[in-house]
Amino acid sequence: MNNFINEKLLPPVMKFVNTKAVTAIKNGMLYPIPFIVIGAVFLILGQFPIQGVQDYLNEIGLGPIFMQANNASFGIMALFAVFGIAYSWVRDEGHDAVPAGMLAIVVDIILQPDTVKSVTSIANPERVSTAWQVSGVIDKAWLGGKGMIVAIIVGLLVGWSYSWFMKKGFTIKLPEQVPANVAASFTALIPGAAIVTVATAIYGIFKLGFNTTMVEWIYATIQTPLQHATDGPLGVVVVAFLPVFLWFFGVHGATIVGGIMTPLLLANNADNLALYKAGKLTLDNGAHIVTQAFMDQFITVTGSGMTIGLVIFMLVRAKSVQMKTLGKLEIVPALFNINEPILFGLPLVLNPLLAIPFILTPLVSGFATYAVIAMGIIPPFNGMYVPWTTPAIVSGLIVGGWQGALWQAVMLVMTGFMYYPFARKYDKVLLAEEQGDAQPSAADIEKLEETPAN
Repeated sequence: MNNFINEKLLPPVMKFVNTKAVTAIKNGMLYPIPFIVIGAVFLILGQFPIQGVQDYLNEIGLGPIFMQANNASFGIMALFAVFGIAYSWVRDEGHDAVPAGMLAIVVDIILQPDTVKSVTSIANPERVSTAWQVSGVIDKAWLGGKGMIVAIIVGLLVGWSYSWFMKKGFTIKLPEQVPANVAASFTALIPGAAIVTVATAIYGIFKLGFNTTMVEWIYATIQTPLQHATDGPLGVVVVAFLPVFLWFFGVHGATIVGGIMTPLLLANNADNLALYKAGKLTLDNGAHIVTQAFMDQFITVTGSGMTIGLVIFMLVRAKSVQMKTLGKLEIVPALFNINEPILFGLPLVLNPLLAIPFILTPLVSGFATYAVIAMGIIPPFNGMYVPWTTPAIVSGLIVGGWQGALWQAVMLVMTGFMYYPFARKYDKVLLAEEQGDAQPSAADIEKLEETPAN
C-alpha cells in the first residue's frame, strides 16, 4: 500500500501542488495572515460574542472604533492576497517583485465597480425610501471576502504576464549610473502599461457589453458556486481528509490544502459575519456551514489529526518511555494546536498502526459537526476569525457561543475514544522494543566480570 501510494498516487499530487500557480497561491496567501489575525482581534472586540458586552461597547462608542481597525486590515484581505500572489510568482522567477505586486493591486481595482448604489431589501422594502448612487469610490466589500477569487485570478495573471515581459526583455533599460531604485521603476513601465491597458479594455467590455464588471460577474458565476460547493459534504472531505492524508506521507497537508481552500472558507466566513451583524445568522438566510472556523476549530484543533486524545493517552496511560516522554513534551503545544513533535517524533508520519485514527478522527468530527449545524442543534458559526493558535473551548466559544464551546469539548472527548485502542497497541509495541533493546547496567557488567569463567 505504501509503495502504491508513494509511487503511483503521491507523485501526481505533488506535481500539482508544486506547479507555479499553486505555489504562488500558497505562498501569496501567507501575506494577508498577519493582518487577518490583527483584524480578527479587533473584530472580536467590535462584535463581542457576549451581547451585553457588545451593547455596552457600542453605547460608549468603542465598538465602531474597534471595527474601523478591523475594516482596514481583515476587511481588505483580498488586496493583500492579490499583491502576495503576484509578488510570489515574480519573485520565484528571479525578478524584482514589488512592482508586480503593486501592479496587481492596480488591476484588481480597475476591474471593480466604481459606484455604490442603494439596495432595497426584499424582506423590508421600506428600509430604503430614496434611490441614490455614489460614483468615484472603491467598495470595500470587493477588497474582502467577496473579492478573493478575483484576487487569485488577477494575482496569477499579473504574475505570469509580468514575468513574460521580463523574460522577453520588453523593458526600459537605463545606464548603470542610474540608481537601482530609479532603474527598477522604469523597468516596470512597459509591462505595467501593457497590463493596465488590457485590464482597462476588459473593464470596458464588461461595462459596455454586459452592464456589469468583471469582479461582479466572477462573483456571481464562479465564486458563489465554489463557495456553495465547499459548503457541503465534498467540502468536509476536502478539509478533513486531504490534510491528514498528505501529512501521513510527511507532506505539510494543512499548508497545501489551506492555501487553496482558505480564500473560499474566508469568503464563507465573511458572508456569515454579515448575517451575524444583521441578526440573521440562519441557514435559511444563506449562512454557510463549512467556513474557516469549521476547519480551524473542528478539524485541525489541537493539530492536524485532532491528536489531543492521543496526547492524553501518552501522558496518563502510556507505559513506554518514548510515549510518556513525548506526551510531556507535546501537551503544552497541543493546547495551542501545534503537534509537529508527535507527527515526526512518535511518529505519526508513515505509521500504519496509527494511520486509521489519524485519518478518521477529523472526518468524524467534520461530518458530525456538519450534521449538528444542518439539523439546527447548534447555530452556524458567526464568521469571527480566530487565530489558529487559540486554545480549544475558547475558540469554540468565540465562533459559536456556548453551543460551539460545548460541541468542541464533545469532539475533543471523541478523539480519546478514537485513538485509545490504536495508541494502546502501539504503546505495547514500543514497550516490547524498549525491553528487548535494554542494555545491562554498570553493576551487571561488574558482576559478570567477577564471575569465574567455566
